[in-house]
Formats: sequence, C-alpha cells, structure tokens
Amino acid sequence: MPRGDTRSHGPNRFSSEIGFQMTNRDTYDKVFMDSFSVPRDALNAEFVYQCVPAWDSVGHMGMIAALEEAFDIMMDTEDIIEFGSYTIGVEKLKKYGVEL
Repeated sequence: MPRGDTRSHGPNRFSSEIGFQMTNRDTYDKVFMDSFSVPRDALNAEFVYQCVPAWDSVGHMGMIAALEEAFDIMMDTEDIIEFGSYTIGVEKLKKYGVEL
C-alpha cells in the first residue's frame, strides 16, 4: 500500500493471530504496551514522547512500524513526526481510516 494511503481496511493483524476480533482500540493499546513495556492504565493524555525511556527515537520508529503493520497502513512522514502522544496518535490514525 503506498505511503499515506487512506483506504479503510478490515480486521487488524492481531485479531487473526489470536483467533478472535480485537477492537482497533485494543490493538492500538497493545502496540503501545508491547512497544514501551507499560500497563494499559499508563495510556492516557499524559503518555507522551520520551515520558518513558523506551519512547526515544528508536522506540518511536518501532511503534510506528508496529502500528503500520497492525492496521495495514503506511503513514506519511509528517504524521510520523507529529505523532507525539497517545492521544495525538488516535487523531492521526483517523486520517488512515482507523477509528478507535
């Protein structure tokens, strides 16, 4: 899929791996929890870039790659750069047809 493609898509990658339908929010949260080794209750408006040591530039790109794979999207460079918090990410994903 070309970078910036905004087509809607079906079930996310994690749903097929575990055998039942996860919501997009569950998948989004799982990517954050797996990428940054944090519990779900840490994911809120205060969860921002560099709030935990794992969310450095390398961790950021790993998280973006995991989101792109999970939702079968390719984010624009500008969106990747602006993706500076858990809540901003929710808004960015809407651009790609991912409703949380």
